[in-house]
Amino acid sequence: MWGDASPRDPEVKMLELVIGSKRWSSWSMRPWLALKRTGAAFEERLIRLYQEEGHTRAQILPHSPSGRVPALKTGRIVIPESLAICEYLAEAFPGARLWPEDPDLRALGRGAASEMHAGFRALRLECPMDLARPVEAVALSDEAQADIARVQALWSDLLARSGGPFLLGDWSNADAFFTPVATRFRTYAVEVGRPELAAYMDRLLTWPDFLEWEAAGRLET
Repeated sequence: MWGDASPRDPEVKMLELVIGSKRWSSWSMRPWLALKRTGAAFEERLIRLYQEEGHTRAQILPHSPSGRVPALKTGRIVIPESLAICEYLAEAFPGARLWPEDPDLRALGRGAASEMHAGFRALRLECPMDLARPVEAVALSDEAQADIARVQALWSDLLARSGGPFLLGDWSNADAFFTPVATRFRTYAVEVGRPELAAYMDRLLTWPDFLEWEAAGRLET
């Protein structure tokens, strides 16, 4: 737990986070890590992905109007989108410091999270997250290689600006968004050329909350 786990809004009593399979759902991992960082109590509802046609969506729809996970149920509203959930948590739990106080770092962190959220399509398609897959290098397209180079450039710039040890200094929403990327780099034996980037990856992949998620994901079939 980090800081004060009390929500800014006293009407927030119990949160429910609807997520997909921990083995595969990088989208679900991000807000789950952010929510764990707040220290707030929450209920976790896991829906298995890749079930028979239509079954997964049918299970999600009662909880998420988009038919997708993750979704955060606050008791008043349902937030069915990972970046919006992380922004909500940053505002609802200011003591967790999910964004830094420095306005320049905060803006750059939000930009990096948004870029990760909306981009890097080739990397996503060619290196899907699978926490139980054996480590093995694969041939990657030029587009995926360009995505990898851009991720590493973002990491280098933010670590240099903040001084580390995480992208914006302390662990933040930006790190939540790039933790699944670190798992992809590990699973597909992507070479990380600079020592400080390898050290950053190691910090993400040994973060206690991530290890809890990973352990559960490796048990899924």
